[in-house]
Amino acid sequence: MSADAVTSSDAAAPDRMRELIREGALSEAIALADAVIARAEEPAIVGRSLLMKLGCLMMDGHRLEAVSVADQAFDVVLASGDPALMGELYALAAYVALTEGSVDRCVRHLVRGSRTMELVTRADTIAADAWADLAITYSIAGFHNQAMLASVRARNTAAAAGLPPEEYLIPEIPLRCAVSLDHRGDEQGARDMLRTAVSLARQCQPGSELRPADYPFYRYASARLTALGEPVQLTMAEVLLEGHEAADLGALAQVCDAIAAGRPLDALARLDSMTLVANTLGPAELFRLRALAYAAAGDHRAAHTADRQAFKLAGEHPSRLVDRFIEGVGARLDHEDLRRAVGRYAAEALTDPLTGLPNRRHLEQRLAMIAEQRGAAAIGVIDLDGFKTVNTVHGHLSGDLVLERVAAILSRTVRRGDFVARYGGDEFVALLPETSVTEAVEIGGRLAAAVDEEDWEALVAGTPISVTIGWADLAHPAELPTALAEADRAMLELKGARR
Repeated sequence: MSADAVTSSDAAAPDRMRELIREGALSEAIALADAVIARAEEPAIVGRSLLMKLGCLMMDGHRLEAVSVADQAFDVVLASGDPALMGELYALAAYVALTEGSVDRCVRHLVRGSRTMELVTRADTIAADAWADLAITYSIAGFHNQAMLASVRARNTAAAAGLPPEEYLIPEIPLRCAVSLDHRGDEQGARDMLRTAVSLARQCQPGSELRPADYPFYRYASARLTALGEPVQLTMAEVLLEGHEAADLGALAQVCDAIAAGRPLDALARLDSMTLVANTLGPAELFRLRALAYAAAGDHRAAHTADRQAFKLAGEHPSRLVDRFIEGVGARLDHEDLRRAVGRYAAEALTDPLTGLPNRRHLEQRLAMIAEQRGAAAIGVIDLDGFKTVNTVHGHLSGDLVLERVAAILSRTVRRGDFVARYGGDEFVALLPETSVTEAVEIGGRLAAAVDEEDWEALVAGTPISVTIGWADLAHPAELPTALAEADRAMLELKGARR
């Protein structure tokens, strides 16, 4: 197979993975992702394949492996420079954090993901998927307002990209919001949101199929609405969902069916025999259904007790504080970004941009630190011999390369705790704490020898590079001008003696 064919195949592989995931063939999708990750070199392709694999692992319950893949994906996706891929990664990483019990880390990833997605200007599958996964994780974490907003962004992005709308209806989001409202006593709000969830199925285009993964949510939304006393008139497309069962949602839908059919004792018996925990909708849902069944059976005392328990469980994640919580995390991230920016700019203000060495301002700060410690030092002026000739013969670009190389040599040759700065032009200054001039001259000899030993012929042919260093005692920072002048005179005397 040609390189072009492999590249083309790899580029199309993530779309094939999406099809396999839609069909429930998670093992095949993971195998395809592994093959692409092993051979592809383009960060965007490898990154998207890692995200597909990560999604499959989470759906299949492989939490520990998902954590490892998430770590790997961060490096690759960051290298791709694609904010849509980064937004998708934050969404999946947030879900991983949630499964590990870290709500704080989950929210940090969600806020980062949402902010990153605001930078995305294109409309395609990656961007639509990222918004959809952000919406789902917000929803699972109980942040329903943010989930609804992200789901709208997913649908709008999909529409702009010409993608099938039924792929981005995401009925689980209004369903979770509905049961959350009902658990907290807002039955009318719950009815409205359940109607929204059911109506999404009616947005499917003629001849199109709903996502199989969405069936349980449509099914339960209609059953739950009916259990609240509002029968749902199903369309032909929705009739196909009536018999669909999927884990806890299927079992709970049968409880709702029994309540709506006037068989509350059957509903209670089903609830009594359940060994599952309603992970999809939270444990409060079991008690709310029990309350509806008791009310239908006429046992209002038991219904009230069950409702109280549902309300208590729902209150363990008080949604009225959710918006403040997310805003607080966002503010904290802003503060951390600001601190990093301040640190970065402070570092830039103290660093010579060409050589990366400390600059004159940094040197003055270091001198002030030595003064506070009541220390002394030797200070040396390091001058490049014949540097003007380098610029004349080879040009300023070569001159800059020479300065960078000399700076690197000085940095790696000085002792731990010593300090070298670029003072300006082709002059460097060395600061040696608690060092006499006699000791400094010996150290200066090692610095000069290291510069001499460099292969300058390969960089500036016919123009040898060397340094001359003059030293002086520095007992106090206030004496810096005098000490520098003395070191500069010593350096010039050495230069003169060589002529």
